[in-house]
Amino acid sequence: MNTSHLTKTRFSNLELSDCILHSLNDAGFTQCTPIQDRALPLLLRNKDIAGQAQTGTGKTATFLLATFQHLINNGFDKDIEDTSLKCEIAEQDKKPFVVALPKSATKTYPIKNPRAIILAPTRELAIQIHKDALLLGKHLQLKFALIYGGTDYQKQLDTIKSNVDIIIGTPGRIIDFYRQNAFTLDNVQVTVMDEADRMFDLGFIKDIRYLLRRMPIPEQRLNMLFSATLSYKVTELAYEHMNNPVLIHIETEEVTSKAIQQTAYCPANEQKLPLLIGLLNHYQPQRSIIFVNTKRCAEQLDDTLNANGYKTAALSGDVPQEKRQQLLSDFQQNKITLLIATDVAARGLHIADVSHVINYDLPQDAEDYVHRIGRTARFGASGEAISFICEHYAYSMPDIEDYIGQKIPVNVITTNLLADIIRPEKRLLKPKAEYQGKRPNQDKNHKPTNRS
Repeated sequence: MNTSHLTKTRFSNLELSDCILHSLNDAGFTQCTPIQDRALPLLLRNKDIAGQAQTGTGKTATFLLATFQHLINNGFDKDIEDTSLKCEIAEQDKKPFVVALPKSATKTYPIKNPRAIILAPTRELAIQIHKDALLLGKHLQLKFALIYGGTDYQKQLDTIKSNVDIIIGTPGRIIDFYRQNAFTLDNVQVTVMDEADRMFDLGFIKDIRYLLRRMPIPEQRLNMLFSATLSYKVTELAYEHMNNPVLIHIETEEVTSKAIQQTAYCPANEQKLPLLIGLLNHYQPQRSIIFVNTKRCAEQLDDTLNANGYKTAALSGDVPQEKRQQLLSDFQQNKITLLIATDVAARGLHIADVSHVINYDLPQDAEDYVHRIGRTARFGASGEAISFICEHYAYSMPDIEDYIGQKIPVNVITTNLLADIIRPEKRLLKPKAEYQGKRPNQDKNHKPTNRS
């Protein structure tokens, strides 16, 4: 395994409990990444952190390990000195629960949950954090609730009412359940805001502040914020709702960009499809993500690539949650080799062994470029990012290069890279005769709406 992205600091040298170290060993994690090396020693001494780090750098493990250790340190009676006993809490849904103590003593403790809230901007990111929490908390008897919109409303509500220790989810659904008195925020000891810049982009910041203002004051919590950029608005949020946080910057070049070979081509619009298929024929990637800017483009590429023998799927914002999870599962299991995605998939997805990221359309936001190419070269692996500087989106490239602080080399489009392509049959619409002069989905009893 490539360990060039790791520091010399070992988890065993940090102030982590034996049960946490056991889970880390089972997962194969022994050395810290740069963000873990700089943040964990401070977090384990109860210092708040506002960290700038790109995806794939180990920030999820950073805040999970700090959360687990803080709950262990502060969740039980101080008379219990044996840390291993704190890892043996009996999971029960009803008050009170019993802590495993020596035979000479038995003591009960009231349940005051949840004790930690982890906020994520997207369903995909929340699901990934939950998955990592189960892995890293394998030997801790902590109960998690995964909360997000779009599915499993009653199931999630039942879970959150069952005295969970840690809530992981998106702000809207969490607020929904909070307003139903399904849980209280009075006993929150740890707060995590992941991808805070994305929270602003998606308009969640009012929801975030709503939740934070109903928790104990910042001085009574351990607070963590992580963001791809510590912009003015993100920093303002940190200082408003955290206890004098330490700002930590992990620059992009320290963790990912050196491992990603970035190149570009300048195709005419009519050359984009032949060039894409030519590059796919040349590289034959085992697992690759193609980014586009619109749902319509994703659907067109999906049809064309399938017609040319590639196993693909299109992922956009309006794909139902269950189907979305199935597509991602198929992609991870190599049932699908190419995932065509809008920026809904640019953040929060940890998909191993993505060898190539292709920007079929350049993103219109320079930060999105970094998040897109961050899908490859994760955790020390290498990868390639190929971008098309086409007629429609060429204006984005100067901003991207300014943002990443480097020029992206442009390759010449040779004749052998322009493949002959098979055009798919057009999706058929119902014949106009079937409508009998009516608009689609309008029956004979339908009355037009007065729009005046």
